[in-house]
Amino acid sequence: MAKKILIVDDNEFMIEIMTFILIAKGYEVIALYRGDKVLDTVMASHPDLVILDVTLPGMDGREVCKLLKLNRSTRQLPVIMCSGNDDVDDALKQKGAPNDVLHKPFDTHELIEMVELQLAA
Repeated sequence: MAKKILIVDDNEFMIEIMTFILIAKGYEVIALYRGDKVLDTVMASHPDLVILDVTLPGMDGREVCKLLKLNRSTRQLPVIMCSGNDDVDDALKQKGAPNDVLHKPFDTHELIEMVELQLAA
């Protein structure tokens, strides 16, 4: 059964690119454009990994990550924070930190390598 990845980004083009890359590697993809819908979607669809943009309508990606990581039922869910800002590395040091950070722009190999690493952990 294919691993399920939830991509959360307000940029439709970014979601299309990541979806294309991940589906080509055999993953199932769910996409969201708002941060405030993530927890409900995670509870309903049970993804194996979340790729989460920092800047989102509805709720900031860092806050969404913190909610996931501090919730007993979702704290083991791997989260990759994705951003074009260099200051996102600070999120790795905060309570409720993501498992890793993917910097935009990224290449295909970098995305796949990080996804595989987090799913293997």
